[in-house]
Amino acid sequence: MTEQPRPAETGPPVVDRTTARVLLLDPADRVLMLHGHEPDDPSDTWWFTPGGGVEPGETLEQCALRELAEETGIADVELGPVVWRRRSDFLFAGCRYRSDEWFHLARTAVPGERAGADTRGWTDLERHSLRGLRWWTAEELAEAEAGGEVVHPAGMGGLLARLLADGPGAEPLRLDDQIE
Repeated sequence: MTEQPRPAETGPPVVDRTTARVLLLDPADRVLMLHGHEPDDPSDTWWFTPGGGVEPGETLEQCALRELAEETGIADVELGPVVWRRRSDFLFAGCRYRSDEWFHLARTAVPGERAGADTRGWTDLERHSLRGLRWWTAEELAEAEAGGEVVHPAGMGGLLARLLADGPGAEPLRLDDQIE
């Protein structure tokens, strides 16, 4: 990640960035999620989609594919349209991130249990703040959230169920701004 934090007038340094995220679905319509935690507080955990900041000169699509390969080792995917968009503002590793997130729908022909995951592309920070990956159904995500698991974006189980039932819209669904 090449984003450089800028000093804030008060509080932690701020990183403004555009982010490409991937809703990677396997043939059983399970989505791949990463399990992360605050580097200095392993009890502060959440689930989120693969993705990261767009590099200079990189398109959203190029970033989505690069980040997916770096974070999961999965490169054989069919990248589809941007289906969701949100503005996210969150604290992580001592910085405040203000992120304009674009969620691409993608598919892999390999069932999740056979897709495996290669984490050799993880950065030092990712090795220190990620616990692993898991394939989830929309129902499992909704149940996890109802049970207190933190999932980003919030309400993802229901959002994914709606996307699977209705398909992508003509324009990305604008999710409410989320402060985390």
